[in-house]
This record gives sequence, structure tokens and C-alpha cells, in this order.
Amino acid sequence: MNTMPINTSCLATAPAAIGAAEATQPLPAASRLESGSSLVAPRHQPFEDVQALFTGTLFVAFGVLMFGNTGLLTGGTTGLAFLIHYTLGWNFGAALFLVNVPFYVLAWRRMGRVFTLKTVLAVGLLSGLVTLLPKWVSFGVLSPLFTAVMGGLLMGVGILMLFRHRASLGGFNVLALFLQDRYGWPAGRVQMAMDAVVLLGSFAVLDWQHVALSVLGAVMLNQTLATNHRKERYVAL
Repeated sequence: MNTMPINTSCLATAPAAIGAAEATQPLPAASRLESGSSLVAPRHQPFEDVQALFTGTLFVAFGVLMFGNTGLLTGGTTGLAFLIHYTLGWNFGAALFLVNVPFYVLAWRRMGRVFTLKTVLAVGLLSGLVTLLPKWVSFGVLSPLFTAVMGGLLMGVGILMLFRHRASLGGFNVLALFLQDRYGWPAGRVQMAMDAVVLLGSFAVLDWQHVALSVLGAVMLNQTLATNHRKERYVAL
């Protein structure tokens, strides 16, 4: 089976993939939703944001490492940058920067300065962790099927943590969160649709078996978001 393995170390070249007081007599979450009153949540503390950004990006980086070792392709702007790199020969870091610029502008204008700064920090952490992890971890046996499932779940949980702390990994994450906040469209399903478009383009560089497993990984990732990041169930400030 001929395939072009993904060199995850090239992510290191990439420039840098969210306080309200409680009510005096708070009702249970379900009751507050049914009564039509606004659902409030305590503001995250700075140390909680730091812990979530580090842990979330670590989970995503480990999933990317697994994908790279089995020749699978990720979705999102990272996958889009890989496609540009493979098909046009552009530097991966430059491609990732260029495809992310419109989304950072959207994040700054629509999601706010804090969200954008957290996102830039998360992307920087991801780049560093993807570079360091191969020095700390190696795989003797790694099934592509297991990678598609476990790697997709790891990345989904990592991105979920970032979402709940008003951050993202840029790119499609930003657009998905904007569309959920603006129109109520589920972020996970929106991102799944955008990832599917990118993965369809991977036929240019991967065989159909690896494309199919890459799609499975994207489904695992985005179904995790669709199931667990729902505006009516969780409010992050």
C-alpha cells in the first residue's frame, strides 16, 4: 500500500485545529432551562484556563502524532495546509499561516480579543508539543484503525476542552464556534462538514483506505464535539 506519511514535525515551522454572578436562589440547570431564564455559570479562573489550554493541546498533539505515524490525514486547516504542501510544494508553515489568517481576523472581530489571544497561545503550544512528543514517545505497533478511533477521540476531547474555555485551534474551529453562537448550529456538525470537504481532497495524496480511515477519525473527533459541546447544556465564560 503506497501512501505519503504525514511528517508531524513540520508543524514546528507553523506560526502561531471560549463573570456572571450566580442567582440568589439558583434553580437546577434543567429547571432554569425549562423556566426560560438565562443559564449562568461561574467565570473560569486564570489557572483553570492555563490548565485547560495545556491539557487540551497535549491531547490534540498526541492524536496528531498518532495520525502522522500511520499516514492518516487530519481535517481542518491543518489538513488543508498539508494538502497545499503536498500538491503545490509550499512550505507547510507558510500554508498554515495563510489559510488561518481569515479565521484569526474573524475571531478578533466576532469572538473578541481574549478568545483570539487564547487561540494564538493554543496554536503555539500545539506546535511545540508536536515537535517534542516524538522525542518522548515512540510506537512499536500502531494500528491505523485504532489510530482513527483513538486519535480522533483524543483530538475531539482536547478541542472540547479548548472550546469550553473560550479558545480554539484557529481555522475551522473559529468558524464553527461563530456559527454556533450566531445561528445555533452545532459546532461539531459544522466542523464535521468542513473537515469532510478537506478529506475528500486527500484523494490526491492518499490511497482510498487511508482516506476512509482519515474520514473515520474526523467523524470520531467531531461527533465528540457534537455530543458534548451543546450551548443549552454548558455555558463557559
